[in-house]
Amino acid sequence: MKLYNTLTRTKEEFTPIHDKSVGVYSCGPTVYDYPHIGNLRAYIFADVLHRWLEYNGYQVKHVVNITDVGHLVSDEDTGEDKVEKGAKREGKSAFEIAGLYENAFKKDLKALNIEPADVYPRATEHISEQIDFIKKLEEKGFTYAISDGVYLDTSKVTDYGKLAKLDVAGLKEGARVEVNVEKRNITDFALWKFSPKDSKREMEWDSPWGKGFPGWHIECSAMSAKYLGDYFDIHTGGIDHVPVHHTNEIAQSEAVFGKPFVKYWMHNEFLLVDGRKMSKSLNNFYTLKDVTEKFEVEPLTFRLLCLQAHYREKLNFTKDSIVSAQNTLNNLRNFLAKVRQFDDTPNKEAEKHIFQCENGFREALDDDLNTPRALAVISVLIKELNNIFTQLNIYPNSKKVLELFRSIDTVLGLNLMKIEVLPENVDKLFNEYQRAKIAKDYATSDKIRGKLLSFGYVAEDYNGGYRLRVL
Repeated sequence: MKLYNTLTRTKEEFTPIHDKSVGVYSCGPTVYDYPHIGNLRAYIFADVLHRWLEYNGYQVKHVVNITDVGHLVSDEDTGEDKVEKGAKREGKSAFEIAGLYENAFKKDLKALNIEPADVYPRATEHISEQIDFIKKLEEKGFTYAISDGVYLDTSKVTDYGKLAKLDVAGLKEGARVEVNVEKRNITDFALWKFSPKDSKREMEWDSPWGKGFPGWHIECSAMSAKYLGDYFDIHTGGIDHVPVHHTNEIAQSEAVFGKPFVKYWMHNEFLLVDGRKMSKSLNNFYTLKDVTEKFEVEPLTFRLLCLQAHYREKLNFTKDSIVSAQNTLNNLRNFLAKVRQFDDTPNKEAEKHIFQCENGFREALDDDLNTPRALAVISVLIKELNNIFTQLNIYPNSKKVLELFRSIDTVLGLNLMKIEVLPENVDKLFNEYQRAKIAKDYATSDKIRGKLLSFGYVAEDYNGGYRLRVL
């Protein structure tokens, strides 16, 4: 298995630190609002990694942090805390806001069939660990205090910026961070922020340096060390974390431990909408709920759309792409529904194509989780088996085909084998169809029947009632 390491900018053979046990840390959400689909792409990518490691026999310990304090509206340690700002916006307490949006995040993960992490540590529940971490940095001479907080002196970190390949000497004040005349170096960042003297924060704690709250970066170093140790296998996140957040994690962790912090750094690219950055001002900002309702697709359709692009490539979300992904998902289910109808008749030609698909799928995932190539390999198998059906009027080797897809789907996570359970939107439409038929509202029932056909299902009269069958 080869994985692309952002730190070295190369694909490297994956060798775990501890035999068959793998520690994975994924940067989690700042819980001040609903996650958008760009956020969720990061967790689909991390889930495929998690699943592929388990597929290969590794025991994975996966940690996803919950940032419920300390992430300011500017990544440069200025402005309001995002959670406290969200609390003011909605007239709730900061803790209520954090709980509300943490639950919303986990609900989306479940809808996308993302395997739960082993631990979801909250920053607010690990204040003592963060304070202890800052103390260690202080003891080693890496910190200094100014009027608004305690900072890490990046000039004392010899290879600061190595992940992002930063030209620290060439950085201009204000180009990467806002001007702060008290800071010793423009790249220095806050470890602990002091509470404002003229107001009381909802989330603040006592510390050796004064009442305040942790900086954003320190939580990940403190919590990853607690749950995965001071050197672990894989750290994932969005590409936007490279220049600041992950760069600062490395600096503070390696300053404390005096050795490498993470073996493999993996980052997913941005998601665009109609070729542009997602923005509420452009009216192209989507949550998962927005997508499923506006385009009448299932949550798993968005998962499939993400798999159709390599995680290190930009993904362009469009109406056509999400509708096409729904059709592809329907076609996969319909193919398997047809295969299920046939006995396990042996056929050498089919056996060959099944074997090629199995090997091709493994080769694709072993090549830095190349899900588009894996899906292409599956498409070839379906095409060849459909050709055999055209010639012989059977789908041979049905048992092996279903076993292969069951195995494949443990990685893809599309619930392909649960075809006996109707997708939520299809079930809802079929219920509406039946009500319209009973009410003799045939114009409405015909319209709904057309929608069901677009999802790959036929609604029809059957034994004095109505039934739904796969095309």
